[in-house]
Formats: sequence, structure tokens, C-alpha cells
Amino acid sequence: MKAVLVREGGALSYEDVPDPVAGDGEVVVELRAAAVNRRDLLVRTPPGPAYVFDLPLIPGSDGAGVRRDTGEEVVIYPGLHWGPKEDAAGPDWQILGGPGDGTYAELVKVPAENVFPKPARFSWAEAAAFPLGALTAYRALFEIGGLVSGESVLILGAGSGVSTMAVSLAAQAGARVLVTSSSEEKIDRAKELGAEGGVLYTEEGWAEALGPVDVVLDSVGSTWRESAKALRRGGRLVVYGGTGGPEVTLDVRAIYLNWQSIRGTTMGSGRDFAALLRMVESGSWRPVIDSVRPLAEAEAAHDRMKAGEHFGKLVLSISDG
Repeated sequence: MKAVLVREGGALSYEDVPDPVAGDGEVVVELRAAAVNRRDLLVRTPPGPAYVFDLPLIPGSDGAGVRRDTGEEVVIYPGLHWGPKEDAAGPDWQILGGPGDGTYAELVKVPAENVFPKPARFSWAEAAAFPLGALTAYRALFEIGGLVSGESVLILGAGSGVSTMAVSLAAQAGARVLVTSSSEEKIDRAKELGAEGGVLYTEEGWAEALGPVDVVLDSVGSTWRESAKALRRGGRLVVYGGTGGPEVTLDVRAIYLNWQSIRGTTMGSGRDFAALLRMVESGSWRPVIDSVRPLAEAEAAHDRMKAGEHFGKLVLSISDG
């Protein structure tokens, strides 16, 4: 099969590799599309031990295709070995595409429990685009953030795959949605997805201008202090990334004297994924697709993500069947 591999030094290579063979309890999926996540960039240039894997490696966590043994159209849940508890993954938890081979390939091998029926109203590109990003957004909003209809949520960084889907999911749930961005154009596009409004995070006092809100979704990390300022008393700060850096300084007294909480999350369980699929079936939103490229052009998709030029998901087309 054809696949994209990460080789020494972080280089991407499009080449022929052996087809995967399913073992007990596993299935092989003939992929129609895959999607790019920021995690794929970290696999190439690891910031720490959490992303240091043996190379060569086929990256990619998101994919949709046809189950080879049954012919069913499926979407892949990207979590492996979540464990018995719902509040956090167990010690054996992994994400597809590191350390094991992922979806930047014509074929991928996964446990049978990781394939779910493809949402009928989604195209192949849309089906491949939503799993990891939408699952992260779903768990952050509802399972961790406790967001309910009538509450308000501030989503930092309008334009990423996760944030665009978080806007759609929160709006579907009846929440008031606000966003930040470095671009007025991206704020306007977020409004089209259901956001009420937003501000540029390059402007002084953006947190006070948007707050107080019930929940803040923060994938930046270095913005925790400002995010807390945007929260109401008793509000919830949910964090799922650190694109702005791994360290932040907080006024601890401002947190506990305002009854605020900070909760971390990443991805979600298989139960979360099933609940997300129910929201997909009952809603009308679609994943925002920034662009679609052939699998062989994965490097160009990575370059666009690194430049921060995208709005929505970057998708890799693999096969039309």
C-alpha cells in the first residue's frame, strides 16, 4: 500500500509499505480520507517524551473508509486502550498514529471496537475530519465543562479544527457562544457557525470585554490568567492544549476566592464518541473543511497548519473506492 511515513529528522516520505494484517479482534479499513491534527506535527518534531516514538511511523489519528471484511462504511474512533474509568484514561491509553501506525495510508489496522458507522450525511472528507477534533470539543464542553443550554462559553482561537467544531456543538446545545481570534475574518466565519460574537486576542482587555461567562475552553495554555478573568464566579476553565507554551503564572487567590475551577482534558472515551455521534445524527452542522489534498501532499497540509492559515480541518484524500 501507499503511505506517508515520518522518518528520522521529522521528514515525511510517501512510499510503498507492506499491507497491515488484522489479528484477533482487529479489522483492516480501506481508507477514503484522513485528516491532519496538530498532534501530527508534534509527532514529527516532539516537544517532550510524550511524543517520542520509534521511527519510521505512519502518522494520522483521523480516518474514514470501508471495513475490508464486511464492506461497511465506517469512521474510526482514534483512542486505544482508554481503560475502565470515564473520568480519565488508564495508563495504557494511546492515540492512533503514534506509537502505532495511523491513517496517512491506504489501509489501517485497528481494534474492531474502534470502528463506528459513518454518519450518513457526511461526505468522506467530513467523516474523516471530525473524530479527534469533535471528540475533544465534545468532552471539553459537556463531560468536563458541564455546559448546558442557556449557559455561555468562550472558545479561544477561532479557526482551528477543534474550535470550529466546539462552536457548532455548543450552539447546537443551546449555549451562547463567544470566540477569540487574531483575525476579524475568522470571527465572522465563527458567527456563521453559531457564535454570537468575538474579539481579537491581540487587543488589550479582551477577557473583560467578553466575560463573565460560565465556561472557557482554552487550548493555548499561556492564557490561563486571562481566561480566568473572563469567567464568572463559580465558572469553569477547561484546558486541552498548550500551543502558547507549557508554563503560566496564575493568581491563586483570584481562583479560589471566586470559586472557579480548572480542569484538564484530552480526546475522550469510546462512550464519549458514541454520544458525539448521537449529536451528529440529531444536528445539522458539518465539520468545516479548510482544504482537501491528495495523501502524497501531506507536507503541504502540514505547512498550512504550521503557518496558522487554515480555518477548519485539513483533509487528505486517499481513495474514491
